[in-house]
Amino acid sequence: MGDHIRIRPAAGKWVVRAGGAVLGETDRALELTEGDYPPVIYFPREDLAMAFLEETDTVAACPFKGTAKHYDIHTKSVVINNAAWTYEDPKEPALEIKDYIAFYSQKAAVEQL
Repeated sequence: MGDHIRIRPAAGKWVVRAGGAVLGETDRALELTEGDYPPVIYFPREDLAMAFLEETDTVAACPFKGTAKHYDIHTKSVVINNAAWTYEDPKEPALEIKDYIAFYSQKAAVEQL
C-alpha cells in the first residue's frame, strides 16, 4: 500500500481560474496520484490569491491523506461552494501537500500553461 499515493513536482507552469478570475499561477505545483484516480494538481498557498478563498465548515476524511478542509471561491460575479480543499495536517504518505490547495475540476479550471 506504500505506492497508493504518489506525489511529484508537476512539470511546467499551472494556472487556476474560476468565476472569471485568475486565482493563482505557479511553477511549483505538485501532482498527486492516488490509486486509480486521475492525478490532482495542488497549488502552494503562497502562489494563490487567498482573498478569493473562504474556509467552510465542510470537512472530508481520507484514510491515506487525513482530514481535508474545504473552501468556497468568492469572485466579483459568483460564489462557488466547496470548490477547493487542503490537508493542513496530512498523514505520512501525503506530507508534501501540507500548505497546498487543490480544486475540484468541475468548479475551477486548472490548466498547464
